[in-house]
Amino acid sequence: MPSMAVPLSISTNLPISRQCHRPCFPSTSFKGNVSVLLGANPRQILSLKLHHKRRTGPLVVFNQTSSSSPSSSPAASERFRLDNLGPQPGSRKRAKRKGRGISAGQGASCGFGMRGQKSRSGPGIMRGFEGGQTALYRRLPKLRGIAGGMRAGLPKYVPVNLKDIETAGFEDGDEVSLETLKLKGLINPSGRERKLPLKILGTGELSVKLNFKARAFSTSAKEKLEASGCTLTVLPGRKKWVKPSVAKNLARADEYFAKKRAEAAASSSEPATSA
Repeated sequence: MPSMAVPLSISTNLPISRQCHRPCFPSTSFKGNVSVLLGANPRQILSLKLHHKRRTGPLVVFNQTSSSSPSSSPAASERFRLDNLGPQPGSRKRAKRKGRGISAGQGASCGFGMRGQKSRSGPGIMRGFEGGQTALYRRLPKLRGIAGGMRAGLPKYVPVNLKDIETAGFEDGDEVSLETLKLKGLINPSGRERKLPLKILGTGELSVKLNFKARAFSTSAKEKLEASGCTLTVLPGRKKWVKPSVAKNLARADEYFAKKRAEAAASSSEPATSA
């Protein structure tokens, strides 16, 4: 009776030493190193069959691995590193290369047409340019005031009417100024209006005698306040800054005209005294 090979099956669930990474096969006569024979990690071994012929024949080792396992695929076990990071396939497209011949599709004029202003190199044309004719932004009429960006339409004073002052509860002899109106709650300027001066307008009537201090008074307000016996004080405005040379010339002009007025007054008084 001929001798028959005895198959031995070893599963991958056997204990593996962490120091030498070698599988331990108890109760077997195989003394070799499986990692050297297979040339791979012993953890990837799914089945190992040892066929041994009794008395005659060498020892034969077969390695059977399963390609359907997800752990055996290199893509599943690959880690992200700086050398393998990159965009997704198809998310980046190379720019079209111009001026590489007629067959490339963008040769000769490179897509800029046959001569002309826009086919030349350089900064190109300005926004709103219409080939030399009068542009649209120049054909439209100008807007006045705030709409046109001018300061002519901006307010110059904080206006207050006489009817509002009458209902504020002022008594005889009280002072009416920008500060007292803020305390009474009649005005609450904010933003740019905080730096504007006070102006008294003539809408309404006033029954008490008050002392007004404001930058300006309307004509009707001035007449009503003087008729009611109120005291009016016009506050000086902020002087405009001028260069020292201009200020010197203005001072010399004031001195000259003041001397002229004094001479004229003296000449007019002489005939009256002689008569």
